[in-house]
Amino acid sequence: MSQWSQVQQLEIKFLEQVDQFYDDNFPMEIRHLLAQWIESQDWEAAANNEAMAMILLQNLVIQVDEQLDRVSQEKNLLLIHNLKRVRKLLQGKYHGNPMHIAVIISNCLREERRILAAASMPVQGPLEKSLQSSVVSERQRNVEHKVSAIKNSAQMTDQDVKYLEDLQEEFDFRYKTIQSLEQNDKNSALIKQEMLALQAMLNTLDYKRKEVLSKIGRVIHEIDMLMSNMLTEELLDWKRRQQIACIGGPLHGGLDQLQNCFTLLAESLFQVRRQLEKLDELLTRLTYDGDPIPVQRPQLLEKVNFLLYNLFRNSFVVERQPCMPTHPQRPMVLKTLIQFTVKLRLLIKLPELNYQIRVKATIDNVLHSNRRFVLCGTHVKAMNMDESANGSLSVEFRHLQPKEMKTSAGSKGNEGPHMVTEELHSISFETQVCLYGLTINLETSSLPVVMISNVSQLPNAWASIIWYNLSTNDPQNLSFFNNPPAATLSQLLEVLSWQFSSYVGRGLNSEQLNMLAEKLMGQQVSYNDYQLSWAKFCKEHLPGKSFTFWVWLEAILDLIKKHILPLWIDGYIMGFVSKEKERILLKDKTPGTFLLRFSESNLGGITFTWVDQLENGDVTFHSVEPYNKGRLSALPFADILRDYKVIMADNVPENPLKYLYPDIPKDKAFGKHYSCQPNEVSKPSDGGGKGYVPSVFIPVSKILNDSTEPHSPSDLLPMSPSVYAVLREHLSPTAIETAVSCKLSHS
Repeated sequence: MSQWSQVQQLEIKFLEQVDQFYDDNFPMEIRHLLAQWIESQDWEAAANNEAMAMILLQNLVIQVDEQLDRVSQEKNLLLIHNLKRVRKLLQGKYHGNPMHIAVIISNCLREERRILAAASMPVQGPLEKSLQSSVVSERQRNVEHKVSAIKNSAQMTDQDVKYLEDLQEEFDFRYKTIQSLEQNDKNSALIKQEMLALQAMLNTLDYKRKEVLSKIGRVIHEIDMLMSNMLTEELLDWKRRQQIACIGGPLHGGLDQLQNCFTLLAESLFQVRRQLEKLDELLTRLTYDGDPIPVQRPQLLEKVNFLLYNLFRNSFVVERQPCMPTHPQRPMVLKTLIQFTVKLRLLIKLPELNYQIRVKATIDNVLHSNRRFVLCGTHVKAMNMDESANGSLSVEFRHLQPKEMKTSAGSKGNEGPHMVTEELHSISFETQVCLYGLTINLETSSLPVVMISNVSQLPNAWASIIWYNLSTNDPQNLSFFNNPPAATLSQLLEVLSWQFSSYVGRGLNSEQLNMLAEKLMGQQVSYNDYQLSWAKFCKEHLPGKSFTFWVWLEAILDLIKKHILPLWIDGYIMGFVSKEKERILLKDKTPGTFLLRFSESNLGGITFTWVDQLENGDVTFHSVEPYNKGRLSALPFADILRDYKVIMADNVPENPLKYLYPDIPKDKAFGKHYSCQPNEVSKPSDGGGKGYVPSVFIPVSKILNDSTEPHSPSDLLPMSPSVYAVLREHLSPTAIETAVSCKLSHS
């Protein structure tokens, strides 16, 4: 079943979540019509590879054209109109930046997987629940409402300043007219009456000046309060959501809304600044005793400049954290001499700043570390509004490489395997904004990154990134691992489920998470409030094993991704179940019922256990030696399940696997994943060539009379003619031909 088909079967509350992230940037019609094709492409890799993204964009347009031809024949006018609109969008909006559509589609697919994983959970996880709090949504609406009200107030004050300017011009004209009269004329009753009128006008001017200054003060106060409270909280929440999204959590939207708020506030502050400049101009033309402008204007201008400085400083953010294109799902882990990308945005979007801000990138090195890094590549670029499809003022560094500076051999020798992956650095960015007489220096930094020199360090480095971003919302605690805090087990399990939903397309259910909790705790516990240490997660070996919990889990993720992904996505691999639990599940089932689980003793191994019944009625269980990536590279796992044979004593070899737990016929579950279907028996001359005797891979185990476990399986080994002849006596021609044709089709 395709991912999109699974999405369509969700409950309405989950479908509403899906509806939220499909918009004009990537219409849902295209997702629906091209579901299979879209899911078969590697959008994550294309999101960091411009050439690949361009090819995918071109192919996407071709797919849309094919759909357009089809619906044109069906005369579906509405769909024809929508597809033409989509084609125009793809060819126009994304032609200059194909990676943007790749990012959008990749994010949509990932968010679908996360929602599917959430739907399989009995309750929403604690982290996700906190990020989707109704209080947060209410605050977002309040911020937008207040920003709009502030903008309106600033515009209304503009009208008051214009009225004040007109009133002063009239006063100035009438006053100069009287001043130009002869002395005798000034003593007339009419002139005295005019002087009284001018005094009244001056009183009105004084009142209006005070009123305008008061209104400007209120606007400034409202902006100050909004920035100090709700807007700051919104920005911090967005940064926290970004942290969680980086380790597989829900996508972090809301940056465009923040940009709108920041931009409107900046426009309002510059508008107020112009109003104060106009008051200064009016002051040079007219002043008097008790004039409020020279008293209040300097303080108000100082406050406006202070708010602008803070607004600009807070608006400089890392929109997309550092990430190697080769490992798009492992952000913030950077390998020396390998390119990474990072994107920054200024949330104050003003046309005057386009191509005027040059950003410089550097590496912050840890003070008490022997390792020092520098950035190679283009590390200075200008922010612009042209590269982003949404027109944001941003800059993306695509060709940066960290390079480690040479140190003494002695210092390198002191670094243990965990010292490297627990050492945090950050990428810093600095720039300067010069606008309307203001010069503002801006600085920001990425979330902490881990520098590795060998890809074998990647799993432990990623564990460090997970632990940091799960445990703290401090964006710059580079000494975090000097004394890493414990993590709440319930939150950690939620994040582990995200690793599966984001990396291999299907998250973990409550039963699977319970097994992981027992694995970490060593017993059945209520894990809601339990605190787990960093050492227990990533540094201490599991009891009786030579590896840690995280290394064991990471090996399983790698196994799924490379060898059994379709079976995992379909939900047919129970995976995380103990030997004790699997026997409880199987003991009352029909003989031949089996389940698939990951090995607890072998790294990156998967095995299957089936239930059988002895002649005396006793139940027995058999578990095959785990298959690892080496053996699965030789033969697909689905084919192994189909062709697996057991030889017990002198009995005829047979496949003991009949029903996938609880009662799904094996071929119904895995049939679509078989690499080939049984064929008719071929002629003897069909096999072999060039003088060689053909060999075939057939998974076979032999169970001795006094054993309940398959003994030294010899599956996936080339078979000699003599052994093959023996099998011909016991296996049907169709079964053998199936294996032979599979082998030949792969050679």
